[in-house]
Amino acid sequence: MILSIYTYGQPVLREKAQPVDECEPGLKQLIENMFETMYSADGIGLAAPQVGCSIRLLVIDAGPLSRDYPECKHFKRVMINPEIIEKSPETVALEEGCLSFPGIHEKVMRAVSVRVRYRDENGTEKEEVINGFAARIVQHECEHLDGEMFIDSISPIRRQLNKGKLNAIIKGAATCSYRVKPVKK
Repeated sequence: MILSIYTYGQPVLREKAQPVDECEPGLKQLIENMFETMYSADGIGLAAPQVGCSIRLLVIDAGPLSRDYPECKHFKRVMINPEIIEKSPETVALEEGCLSFPGIHEKVMRAVSVRVRYRDENGTEKEEVINGFAARIVQHECEHLDGEMFIDSISPIRRQLNKGKLNAIIKGAATCSYRVKPVKK
């Protein structure tokens, strides 16, 4: 089932998400729905708060980027209670977008690699080092779980330049090709 994506201004996007019990009823269905929602919106990552669930869950399928970023080939993950436990000191600024911010793309400085610990959809504990653009995606999605968003990492002047677009999103006037849940007026 395709879910509505919550856009900028929704309070759930600023909440610190709660830990998930991987045996929680309905979790497998939520994961399936999140993948379906992400694919229908041409996304590569989606955190549970973006579909209105304040829990520590995210899904990623970076495969569509593998042509430009080989590290993204076969990078499909379900991460339950992910925790970035280490970031490389090397950083790089690259352009990002977000399904909760239709029409906004900005350069964001991120660590080149991260070590992340999480449980997969089967409850198996994993720990891995992730590099390149795949690491960027993990960092972006994990921020959502802490109530942070990529626009928090851009300069004040860039935020000011996007103010009109941000206001349009809050007012429900931003256009996109997928189902969204704008802020209620």
